Amino acid sequence: MPTPGEANAVRLLVVEDHPLFCDALLGVIAAAFPTAEVFRAMSIDGALEILASKRSIDIILLDLSMPGTTSLLGAFRVRAAAPKSALVIVSAHDSARIVGYALALGISGYVPKSTPKTELAHSIRSILEGEVYVPKRLHGRAAAKRAGAEIQPLLRQLSFLTSQQLRVLDMICRGFQNKQIAYELGISVTTVKVHVTDVLRKLGVRSRTNAIIELSRLDLARSERSAPTTTRDSGTATQS
Repeated sequence: MPTPGEANAVRLLVVEDHPLFCDALLGVIAAAFPTAEVFRAMSIDGALEILASKRSIDIILLDLSMPGTTSLLGAFRVRAAAPKSALVIVSAHDSARIVGYALALGISGYVPKSTPKTELAHSIRSILEGEVYVPKRLHGRAAAKRAGAEIQPLLRQLSFLTSQQLRVLDMICRGFQNKQIAYELGISVTTVKVHVTDVLRKLGVRSRTNAIIELSRLDLARSERSAPTTTRDSGTATQS
């Protein structure tokens, strides 16, 4: 990671498909880090291509609601492809539960899209200095800790999958059949079947349907709808 004095030389990757928000984000980066080298991707696969072709990226700013992936599974694929880069989730979701899910990935920051521009620039600087940035109102909430603990076992299972297997799993969760997966990846149907078998074995499930059900836990919109509403988290924000 660069030191604060080297912050203007950072290399950033912005993974965002919404033009207006992306332009606003790029504007904040240009103002705060005028000599930064910035790359842009509009999909998870596009981000992975950039990560594979470029030398180290300092910070990845990733929108969780990207097309062509299953919510947190896309972020997991990016995290696995660039373990030394600081991964910052930028999301329209703004709840302690979803922050907990994201933090379980080992991210360096969680920035709601409603964050003011000055605070966004500050969050990037603090992350460059090695801090983990989470809005004070969401930091340390009990709901976030519970949510993170809920998905840790699944994340451990996913860590045993190769990058190609993760991509196959993402396609399975999006309803792709073997022939479609083979076409998209440029491989044979037989090879796809091998990947599917390995994926199911590593996840400890018997069928594609079971895998989809298991991975639905990473669907943030679904998890938010199913979150308990009978009790409220009364914890207060703390700074670590």
